[in-house]
Amino acid sequence: TSLIDEEGNQDESLESEALPAEDQVKDHPTGTRVVAGQIFLESGKSDSQPEDEESFHSQEEVKENSLGELNSLDVSDLLNKDLEDEEIQSPVLTAIGGTADGEPCHFPFLFMEKEYAECTADGREDGRLWCATTYDYKKDQKWGFCETEEQSNRRRQMQEAEEFYQTGMKILNESSKKAQKKEAYQYLLKAADMNHTKAMEKVSYALLFGDYLKQNIQSSKELFEKLTEEGSAKGQMALGFLYASGLGVNSSQAKALVYYTFGALGGNLIAHMILGYRYWAGIGVLQSCESALTHYRLVANHVASDISLTGGTVVQRIRLADEVENPGMASGMLEEDLIQYYQFVAEKGDVQAQVGLGQLHLHGGRGVEQNHQRAFEYFNQAANAGNSHAMAFLGKMYSEGSDVVPQNNETALQYFKKAADMGNPVGQSGLGMAYLYGRGVPVNYELALKYFQKAAEQGWVDGQLQLGSMYYNGIGVKRDYKQALKYFNLASQGGHILAFYNLAQMHATGTGVMRSCHTAVELFKNVCERGRWSERLMTAYNSYKDGDSNSAVVQYLLLAEQGYEVAQSNAAFILDQKEASIVGENETYPRALLHWNRAASQGYTVARIKLGDYHFYGFGTDVDYETAFIHYRLASEQQHSAQAMFNLGYMHEKGLGIKQDIHLAKRFYDMAAEASPDAQVPVFLALCKLGVIYSVQYIREINLREVFSRIDMDQLLGPEWDLYLMTIITLLLGTIIAYRQRQHQAIPRPAGLRPAVPQQEPPPPEHQPPQ
Repeated sequence: TSLIDEEGNQDESLESEALPAEDQVKDHPTGTRVVAGQIFLESGKSDSQPEDEESFHSQEEVKENSLGELNSLDVSDLLNKDLEDEEIQSPVLTAIGGTADGEPCHFPFLFMEKEYAECTADGREDGRLWCATTYDYKKDQKWGFCETEEQSNRRRQMQEAEEFYQTGMKILNESSKKAQKKEAYQYLLKAADMNHTKAMEKVSYALLFGDYLKQNIQSSKELFEKLTEEGSAKGQMALGFLYASGLGVNSSQAKALVYYTFGALGGNLIAHMILGYRYWAGIGVLQSCESALTHYRLVANHVASDISLTGGTVVQRIRLADEVENPGMASGMLEEDLIQYYQFVAEKGDVQAQVGLGQLHLHGGRGVEQNHQRAFEYFNQAANAGNSHAMAFLGKMYSEGSDVVPQNNETALQYFKKAADMGNPVGQSGLGMAYLYGRGVPVNYELALKYFQKAAEQGWVDGQLQLGSMYYNGIGVKRDYKQALKYFNLASQGGHILAFYNLAQMHATGTGVMRSCHTAVELFKNVCERGRWSERLMTAYNSYKDGDSNSAVVQYLLLAEQGYEVAQSNAAFILDQKEASIVGENETYPRALLHWNRAASQGYTVARIKLGDYHFYGFGTDVDYETAFIHYRLASEQQHSAQAMFNLGYMHEKGLGIKQDIHLAKRFYDMAAEASPDAQVPVFLALCKLGVIYSVQYIREINLREVFSRIDMDQLLGPEWDLYLMTIITLLLGTIIAYRQRQHQAIPRPAGLRPAVPQQEPPPPEHQPPQ
């Protein structure tokens, strides 16, 4: 089954048919191989493999069968065998009505000098299917219907629904305009009304998220229930989500778990991902690293097999809280004016701008849509100007092939050679791939290794990844897991998904490293979060920017269920701001608290501080200073947050949740000022206040009268201190009298002789003193 279903960029499940459950992770140090940068276990080396499983024949077969090779149970094989038997032993059709009622259909049969191997509607105006019960219909005239009238009407209705569905999907996939996409959904609505399963799935998700249809949680819930009754894995997963988040139904984690489990058994990858996260974090189930590994690895296999050399689209993880404080700064999005500027200088012949825009359009991201045609044009212009980077990327585009650039190994090889001769690491890596897999040249492992080493030395991630793969498999070099681990680690630092995948496989099986379930799960989770469903993050962000908070919060809530920390914090932020009307007033803070908690457990500092705030002020929970103090302390110790340190200082100052301690309060205020320059002003004010409080406390603690009574002036200033004091007072009085006399002696000028004072303009508003 293709990984990309009909939804294209808005894929909700990427489901695969009959995905088997996964075995316990086993140690296979030598029974594995890497294909196109992905590690897969050998079928012949695994003890858990069924005997009738075929071995690897080609690189493509490995990709297609990797999931089955890695994770298979005898039950799934038996099910597959039963399905095959059913196909072989197809039921004998019996004629209904006609001239041979009750007799078995004869296949093939001859009609109008043409043989038919199945029922046909030829020769009938009403479109009902019929068959002959003898070979020659013309000779014997023996026939009957293959279906009842009711079945015929249902079949024709489904054919009509299928036509509506295909028309809608064609418009949806070929158009980027909102108006046309809305029109496409009208066709899908018609198909859904006729009970077309795939159309119902599309429409139900559109109603849930408000994609090109008005958001209607209740209608989507009814469709999901209908789909669930039909056994749709997408419907089961979505219904589980509704129960988990309490949208349109009363929240029930038990029901959510049941529906997620059935969705996963039906092959829904998002359901597997949700279950992986739940087992990893212990949400509604007992925490189990091995169970999380099972689910995450299964999804990661699909994501890894869908990764091309160009790496797929880039997904921006934008935090709404940061975006509100610093619009455009934290998101990494490029402003429209900036893009237009780059386009202008690129048209003027700026090679660097051409290469940069080419890469942006090739991968997408930062507010630029993926567009291979534009990428090809920009790379072509830069390559003609002699830019090696552009040549190498043209080579990659020809090597991969697309709708715009036809796959051509020879052309790719020419571009790679030109770039490699100029010392470009991307070209060297491409040339290495050509020699490794024999694309346009004979297979030559030594040359492949040489070019990968050159690329890796210059820090190019593809070179590092492929070099790691060669060491892992012992291709062209002696097998060396330590070296493989080293290069996979380097490639992972560059953010390569397949590097994370390979490292996860090594940690899961204990190959070249000590087996670590926890590390493997975290790496697989990273891979899974780079799947195509992550594009929903940008869709949710755009919905929020357009002012549709209800649509945004539902999308973020689903992504939050999948374990995306940024989605958890964004969903909590929208709820915290009370911008989502679909969530009741009383439920807003408790739900926000839940998602701040999940985001905090994944290491997000702001979420940890928010948890402290919620317990401090009693938002969505009872006021609990002790718990608030614990959260602030965690944020201070683990993430060195200045805000948390300041809050700890305040709590020590006031004695909230902890014994009052002015000295510790000052210490935390000082730490906050050191941790962040932004904290210096509030810390200064807090310390001034603290100084006043300390002085008042000190004065209260001592008895002034008793202090003065104990002072011996003779001992302090000497026996004649009173004479000194009288002298000082006399001098002061004399000075004041002399000063006053000089003032009275000053003669005022006559009114007519006073100099004119020039009219002054009032100061500008910013210089006016405050009223």
